[in-house]
Order: sequence, then C-alpha cells, then structure tokens
Amino acid sequence: MLIIPAIDLKNGQAVRLKQGDFSRSTVYSADPVEVALKWQKAGAGRVHIVDLDGSLAGSPRNREIISKIAGAIEIPIELGGGIRDLATIESYFDAGIRFAILGSAALKKPELVEAACAKFPGRIIVGIDARDGMVAVEGWTEATHVSAIELARSFEQFNLDSIIYTDINRDGMETGVNVEATRKLAESIRIPVTASGGVASLQDIRELKKVEQSGIRGVIIGKALYTGAINLEEAIRVSQSK
Repeated sequence: MLIIPAIDLKNGQAVRLKQGDFSRSTVYSADPVEVALKWQKAGAGRVHIVDLDGSLAGSPRNREIISKIAGAIEIPIELGGGIRDLATIESYFDAGIRFAILGSAALKKPELVEAACAKFPGRIIVGIDARDGMVAVEGWTEATHVSAIELARSFEQFNLDSIIYTDINRDGMETGVNVEATRKLAESIRIPVTASGGVASLQDIRELKKVEQSGIRGVIIGKALYTGAINLEEAIRVSQSK
C-alpha cells in the first residue's frame, strides 16, 4: 500500500485545513520545496499536492511554487486544485507533474475526464470529496446530492490511475480514517482507491492494510505528519509489512 504525504498550498505556503475550512488553516512551512524534499528523503514513492487557492478560484494560483517542487524532487507528484481544462493539465505535465487530479470538474464536466483520460491514459485521478457520503465540490464549499459511489461508478469505463476518496468531516482532524466508507467504495468499483482524511496514527495504516484487498491502493497523510503524530518512515514500513 502506497503512503502518500500531502502538501496543501495556500499563498505559497504549506498549510493544513480543518474539515476543508479555509478560515481554520495552520501554516506548517513557508518553504514547500523543503517539505517535498523531506518526504522524498524519508522514502515516499509519491507526493500529493493541492493548490487550495486554485480550488476556490477555479484556476491555478500556486503554479510557481508547484513548478519549483516538480523541479526539485524525483518522485511522482499528483496535483489537484483549480484544474478545469485540458490546457491546464498539459501545462502541468510539461512542468513535470505526473498525475492530475480532477475534483469539482469531475462532477460538473465529466466530458473533461473522458477527454483527459483519452489524451493522457493512466495519468488522471478523480478526487471525490464527501461529507456523510455525499459529494462536495468547489473547495468543499458546495454540497451536492450525488453519492460518492454513484460518481465513482460513472468513471469506470475511463482509463483512470485511481480515485482519491476524502472524508471531509475527518480531514485535518486526526480522528482516524474512515476505513469502512473507503472499503465500501473500493468494493463497489473496479478503479483503485486511495484513502484520505483523518489519518491519526499508525493504527489507521494497519486497519487499512486489513482491507487492502478490497481495492485500496494507498493512503494520503497530511496533518499527522506535520504534527509528528506519524513518522513517515515508520508508516511506510507498516504499509509494506505482511
């Protein structure tokens, strides 16, 4: 199972939000490049980056620092936030980003997911952010009446890399990952799933490992790494244990 450290960008800094609330953010580093290098050195096989400002604006807002990170590390980067068209995806790929995450656009413009997967097969990820099982978009500020499973199933015919499932109620709260909801989603679709939101301790990694065969490929860890609640090297060891 892949352990993926997260770097959320706001005003060029690495921050963490609580439950996706932009008014409840904590700055953990003014140098996201240094953070990315730290995670690479610790053994991460991939880094998860979100342009939070871009999520709200609907277009890239931290492109300069994202390009610097891409130029500084060798491991693949998956990037989301403000990606709403093919031109943006292509420009990020040209800058060294390996995977593009489509969140709000996946619900509102499914034709973009289809076109992106056709042009960049295996390099597109759909990010499904849910509150109580229902999808939320636009930086989690807008609730919908579409279930996470319903949305995920609509993309099964496309050549996606994976789906990232985030439980908004748990994100940034360190209350434990929603193992049951993640397992249920993974069993409902043929696309690999990455768990996200609320990872608090190595026990969360162990619990996800127990249901890994349901189709869970990895887990994204954010705040717990920054507070020291989880050591990345230890998390990777646990994830690779039998």
